[in-house]
Amino acid sequence: MTSTSDPSDSSATRRPLLVFFSRPGENYWAGGRRNLEIGNTKVVAEMISERIDCDTYEILAADPYPEAYDPTVERGRQEQNDNARPEIDGDPPDLSGYQTVLIGCPLWHMRAPMIIRSFLDQTSALAGKTVHPFFTYGAEQGSVIEDYRELCPKADVREGLAIRGEDVEGAANEVEAWLDKSGLR
Repeated sequence: MTSTSDPSDSSATRRPLLVFFSRPGENYWAGGRRNLEIGNTKVVAEMISERIDCDTYEILAADPYPEAYDPTVERGRQEQNDNARPEIDGDPPDLSGYQTVLIGCPLWHMRAPMIIRSFLDQTSALAGKTVHPFFTYGAEQGSVIEDYRELCPKADVREGLAIRGEDVEGAANEVEAWLDKSGLR
């Protein structure tokens, strides 16, 4: 998924931008592991993009995360401990034409992966934007909404959508209710 509209076009200012990071491969699943062709957060992002008129941008790591779960967990933990900013593959989208940004990610250690902070750093922490977070999680929901509010002090961070990874395939009603409640459709 990539940006599908020119943000300098006046119609783009009415369209939100959906930004997400997701990781396929071996994932936590109901206390065990399951290999996913498409990461849980990307499944939710696709549900959203099917229901609203938006542009999309998928955050990809320049150094892709491992396919296996345990090495990814260890790398994510180390990145958090080091307050790292993993490099993003390619340039971030030009946000100047967008007022509303939906931003999605999985939770790693109950927080957004550090690559999300890389994105926020490169985009001036979404200053002046209305931000609608969504995330997928395994064990606990964590503090990602509070983290976004702290990391994006000049953005209007709204109520988020949290979906357990095991439940994403059947989350259409939750997604629709959140979009409606958020005024996104």
